Amino acid sequence: MPDTHKPPIGEVEGKKQEVESMFDAIAPRYDLLNRVLSLGIDQVWRKQAIKVAGAALDRPPRRILDVATGTADLAIESLKLGPQEVIGVDIAEEMLEVGRGKLRERKLDHRITLQRGDAENLNFDDGAFDLALVAFGVRNFEDLGRGLQELGRVLRPGGALVVLEFSRPRAFPMRQLYGFYSSHILPRVGRAVSGDSGAYDYLPESIQVFPDGTDFLREMEQAGFGELMEQRLTFGVASLYRGIVPPA
Repeated sequence: MPDTHKPPIGEVEGKKQEVESMFDAIAPRYDLLNRVLSLGIDQVWRKQAIKVAGAALDRPPRRILDVATGTADLAIESLKLGPQEVIGVDIAEEMLEVGRGKLRERKLDHRITLQRGDAENLNFDDGAFDLALVAFGVRNFEDLGRGLQELGRVLRPGGALVVLEFSRPRAFPMRQLYGFYSSHILPRVGRAVSGDSGAYDYLPESIQVFPDGTDFLREMEQAGFGELMEQRLTFGVASLYRGIVPPA
């Protein structure tokens, strides 16, 4: 019989390619899935991420980079900060196509540019951006440390990184309820809506192995960020992280 055991997320060679294929497959229904599976709370989280980003900067941002932009929800929300330019990058071209359609529909395609790119090898100059954002994407980095270092490289001194990511509730009974939901309910609903058998099995696995909380802040510190902050959202289901590039 074939070996059906899957190695832990992050220990399989070619994770980047697997993630790209997975998100390309679910791209047409990605936004619907987010709203259904989070009961719309994901939109509230993104608004809070932009609020934290605005408060973190020493001046209004001229250029914003949204990494793992997906269908550009956070990039669109970041326009509230009044930037001259927003660039969103993602490895999944089908996700970007959905995002481009959304931007054209909202007549925002002249304000936001979406392009295919790898978070661990960003095609931008040092210090090119005032603010970098990542929503629900850092746990998909093949090399987390390198990805964070790249984000720091493309930020100017005093620039900010704000990360929104799923985390694991710690307190009873939310920890137990969320564990049951993510292991049993979320994959079934995800499969039913998306038609993809793997993407929403991957999601709870990737959350379980992601170094959230103080462990992630330690990763940010090792990548060179200072003034670190974590804010837990909705009983710890998600977390916001902020770091600042030290002055030159």
